[in-house]
Amino acid sequence: MRGLAGKVAVVTGASRGIGLGVAQRLVAEGARVVITARKPEPLAEAVELLGGAEHALGVPGNAGDPAHRAAVAAAAVETFGSLDLLVNNTGINPAFGLLMDLDLDAARKIMDVNVVAALGFTQEAYRAWMKEHGGAVVNVSSLGGVRPAPFIAFYGASKAALISLTETLAQELGPDIRVNAVAPAVVKTRFAEALYVGREEEASANYPLKRLGETDDIGSLTAFLLSDDASWITGQTIVADGGISLQGQH
Repeated sequence: MRGLAGKVAVVTGASRGIGLGVAQRLVAEGARVVITARKPEPLAEAVELLGGAEHALGVPGNAGDPAHRAAVAAAAVETFGSLDLLVNNTGINPAFGLLMDLDLDAARKIMDVNVVAALGFTQEAYRAWMKEHGGAVVNVSSLGGVRPAPFIAFYGASKAALISLTETLAQELGPDIRVNAVAPAVVKTRFAEALYVGREEEASANYPLKRLGETDDIGSLTAFLLSDDASWITGQTIVADGGISLQGQH
């Protein structure tokens, strides 16, 4: 992909799952990455998977902590010399059930991590590098942000807010900074295990492509949106769902 070699990316929530898949694809395309996660040990293991200190740096911390977000942006510039690309992947969903039963403290935490932290990381990347040099941002939303998400409805609401944030940031930060989002359906990660483990064939049956997503599917899409091959795309949310959202439309 054009324009990724030599660039520096921050990928949040990247010790495993979609975030790690994105980081792996970016490194394969010649970028260097700064990855974040709460726990230092899995983060250090992910750095080794990415090729070690020549290609990756891990900065442990809580996405909801403003000091952590500032430290990540500073580490990217100090260690690798720039901060050209940002992937806001960190997300949580501590609640399952009906909205009428939702604990409002859990709702506030979901919104803080899934939306406010994404804006915070974008602000830090802007201040540290992108304001003067330009860049590209991809926010990892969800199919649940595009259509109703039963039993994880507030998670979906947070991802819908992230899509709205993406559109407004694209307007505010153009022409030098592009901002897009990806909205996956179920991807085979530990985060989504409750949705498919022990019943993957059943879970895949309604997908026209007859399979669940893999982290590589989202990694390649995200890398494209960050690359110069997508230089006329901004403010868009690309749904990657194996066709599941087609069901019920006919």
